Amino acid sequence: MVRAPYFDENGTKKGAWSEEEDQMLIAHVQRHGHANWRQLPKVAGLARCGKSCRLRWLNYLRPNLKRGSYTQNEEQMIMELHKKHGNRWSLIAESLPERSDNEIKNFWHSHLKKFTRSNESKITQEIEKTKSLESSYSMSYTATKASSPSISSSHVESNMDLYRIENDVASWETWNGFTNNFWTEPFVYDNTFSQDYFPISYCGVELEDPYFI
Repeated sequence: MVRAPYFDENGTKKGAWSEEEDQMLIAHVQRHGHANWRQLPKVAGLARCGKSCRLRWLNYLRPNLKRGSYTQNEEQMIMELHKKHGNRWSLIAESLPERSDNEIKNFWHSHLKKFTRSNESKITQEIEKTKSLESSYSMSYTATKASSPSISSSHVESNMDLYRIENDVASWETWNGFTNNFWTEPFVYDNTFSQDYFPISYCGVELEDPYFI
């Protein structure tokens, strides 16, 4: 419901703008610009305050104002700028020159705010789920490690000592057997390197043997 226009105690008009007031403001801005919004209403013949004239021009009457649905790129930009600047809508609108700060604010509260909250809740749930899984894995690993049998250092040392004793016994028996065999076995003459073994050709006389050619 549009608020009916009225005048306050200072004679300043409040409420909805009329078609005639819009045309007066457009004509004055196109002819003289808007260097001083505070003095503009008196010069343009409007019974409005400077702030009301500025908001009316920026949010509704300026020629390069873009209206309609927002693109995906614009939505992403608004969400990123809101994370950086918060509710500073005029600062956010500087990055979207074709959109007004009031329109961006309305679009945020009506569409993007709910979407952002739902995404944040999903991200929070995923983080909590990951933490719980890591905690459960850590607890199971600790329990498995505690229940597994461990080999003490004393047990290892006792096994090593037993191995050394067995090794020494085996070495002594081997050496003892060897010495007994050496002194008790009869001496066997080895004629491998005897002179009778070699042929006469080896002493200087050549034989007609194909193996010595």
